[in-house]
Amino acid sequence: MIDLHLHTTASDGRCSPTELVRRVHAAGVRVFAVTDHDTVAGHAEAAAAARVHDVEFVPGIEITAVWAGRDVHVLGYWVDGARPGFAAFLEAQRARRVARVEAIGAALAAEGAPIDLGPLLASIRQRPGASVGRPDLARLLVAAGHASSVQDGFDRLLGDGCPAYVARTGVAPAEVFAIIHDAGGVASLAHPGVTRRDDRLASWAADGLDALEAYHSDHSEAEVTLY
Repeated sequence: MIDLHLHTTASDGRCSPTELVRRVHAAGVRVFAVTDHDTVAGHAEAAAAARVHDVEFVPGIEITAVWAGRDVHVLGYWVDGARPGFAAFLEAQRARRVARVEAIGAALAAEGAPIDLGPLLASIRQRPGASVGRPDLARLLVAAGHASSVQDGFDRLLGDGCPAYVARTGVAPAEVFAIIHDAGGVASLAHPGVTRRDDRLASWAADGLDALEAYHSDHSEAEVTLY
């Protein structure tokens, strides 16, 4: 069994890299990738745990590009996180994430759903290379009593078109493909059934997109077959 789209506490996952690998092994997965958002901070720990559990680790990442004001998530596999240009790009991506989180926090306060960002941002500063995103804010909304669940937080406040939605700023998909290639990786479009830009697939392939993620928990059986 293979799973090439997994997150850890280095970004918005709930498990440390070591715990994730333990669960991967227990589930019968024998090849897996850690694809945290805009960070490779979990790679070293995941690789060490993979050796202990005798499973194959693929160093990956999920980078957010922006197209027509919308997020386009691009998975990169076999990336070399130590390449200077790649590391500098990811640092800039994470800085944009923090700025967006702060803007969303202000929007939530204006909507009467304030959350305390202090501990979250302090935690990020204490973990070099860690990344922050909307799922972290959704969990804070639940903790503050403003949402009944993470999904409820997205549905009413954080999702596209919702009162506290803040559009992302960033680079175009073609640039992300090139950055992944420069880091020695393969670029795959994450959950295309969620992104819903099938009209761009041929153009992105021409720009350097190598693959599509067909199997995803948000894809219907028809979408899996299509992709």
